Amino acid sequence: MTTLAPPRSQPQAGPAATGTSLWAATKLVAGREIAVKIRDKAFVIGTILFLVIAAASTVLPAIFANGSSTVAVVGTGDVGAALDRAGMEVVAATDVAQAEQLVRNGDVDAAVVPGDDLGEIRVLAMDRTPDSVVRALSSSPPVQLLDPDAVDQVLAFLVPMSFSMVFFFLSISFGVQIAQSVTEEKQTRIVEILVAAVPVRALLAGKVLGNGALALGQVVLIALVAVVSMQAVGGDTALLAQLGPAIAWFIPFFVVGFVLMASLWAVTGALVTRQEDISGASGPAQLVIMAPFFLVIFLNGNPTAMTLLSYIPFSAPTAMPLRLFFGDAATWEPIVALLVLLGAAALCLVLAARLYEGSLLRTNGKTSLRAAWQERETRVS
Repeated sequence: MTTLAPPRSQPQAGPAATGTSLWAATKLVAGREIAVKIRDKAFVIGTILFLVIAAASTVLPAIFANGSSTVAVVGTGDVGAALDRAGMEVVAATDVAQAEQLVRNGDVDAAVVPGDDLGEIRVLAMDRTPDSVVRALSSSPPVQLLDPDAVDQVLAFLVPMSFSMVFFFLSISFGVQIAQSVTEEKQTRIVEILVAAVPVRALLAGKVLGNGALALGQVVLIALVAVVSMQAVGGDTALLAQLGPAIAWFIPFFVVGFVLMASLWAVTGALVTRQEDISGASGPAQLVIMAPFFLVIFLNGNPTAMTLLSYIPFSAPTAMPLRLFFGDAATWEPIVALLVLLGAAALCLVLAARLYEGSLLRTNGKTSLRAAWQERETRVS
């Protein structure tokens, strides 16, 4: 009588035979992800490039701002001569009203007009004191800001672009790396060894945690380099105070938003078995990153649209910090928006863990979301 061997089964998701806890296994996977990345030349070069861009984006505007200015002057004489010697372009204005209109229209950077008392002068500017103009005059005249609460037009463009690009590029770059790492483990069949040693959910959590820590480190370094560079070139302290709350809130929003995005990318990598198939399967993940990026860039001047975007999980990491920078958000709003984002990230992680576990061990081609969901139900039952 022939005895049949029991059918060979796939490695089961769950704790290892050695009794490794979920958290210990997660830390192990996260540590491996970090160790591999910091030894990767592409990662190091990319980090340095980000820091150079951050420094340049703060230093160059300050250098150009401290360059030659165009100043309207009512009357001629010593004032015009002093400004001319300082390398500024002097524009003659017939009266105070014309000089003020030139400043409001942006035709000149500032204007020097007669003061209230005979022989006195004052300086007109839009939203900040023109220090180079004040220094060029023999005395320090009073400065009248025509719109002190306005945000500089250059900053109104650079700040939304900076927040959006940091979240966009880091989410894309780290997300693709997560997907490639998962697919490579499936393609080389290493994943079958891994799931025999650690729970499948620990693989997902470790990849998200490790890459999230590296992404957070890059964000903190970029913020530090930007602040230090701004201070080194004598940046406006008022601007630093205005940027501070926005940057402080951007960090927790970035962390939670990254967890949400990273879980999507991990599932993307688990659904395919070849590196070549990642680009085709990553359409949904790319869409939920690119759509908010362009919406925030093009709609940041629309208060109603920005309010809505600041509560949508995929766009909140950039929209809410921008509203704080422009002073359009109430004190309670970032708290509520962050709680909404936390809830969405937790739900996404639960769903992603199920799909990840249901597709990770399927190595017979691309797996559909439905098949991954049903595979998990089959294994549980």
